[in-house]
Amino acid sequence: MSVSVDDSESTIRSATPAWRRRWLAIDLGDRRIGLATSDPEGMIASPAGYLERRAGKRPPLTAMLDRAKELGAEGFVVGLALDQQGETTPRAEEARRLAHELSTRTGLPAELVDERFTTAAALRAVQAMEGSTRGRKGDVDAIAATVLLQHALRLFEQRADA
Repeated sequence: MSVSVDDSESTIRSATPAWRRRWLAIDLGDRRIGLATSDPEGMIASPAGYLERRAGKRPPLTAMLDRAKELGAEGFVVGLALDQQGETTPRAEEARRLAHELSTRTGLPAELVDERFTTAAALRAVQAMEGSTRGRKGDVDAIAATVLLQHALRLFEQRADA
């Protein structure tokens, strides 16, 4: 009698919904780019720091790709900066270009998710913990990326359940 054994990791991965993966969220800003990552199952978002950005310059794509590799990212969530009415903005166009470039260069999925109010939510979270945001702008950007990613993970799960 022969027994066939398959690679358990590939079996588990193929049985797992496609959105359940380690995501890297990117919250674009003028001076900093907030980052957050999910656990390997794509359930919980955590801050992953931030990258400095020179004002008026393109986002530091190489630094983002290096950070994605370092964190083991299997996909990207890029914040889509829409205005209050949900209309596109120059920052939203930049986010679309960035998502396309990340996906093209890595072959990984890049999802665009509405990021309105993520920075405000991050500021409220820091203040609710009785913390000051003074001198912690990078931390706030990373928390904003975490808010964005947690929102995206909920959307992915809802999409899968529909």
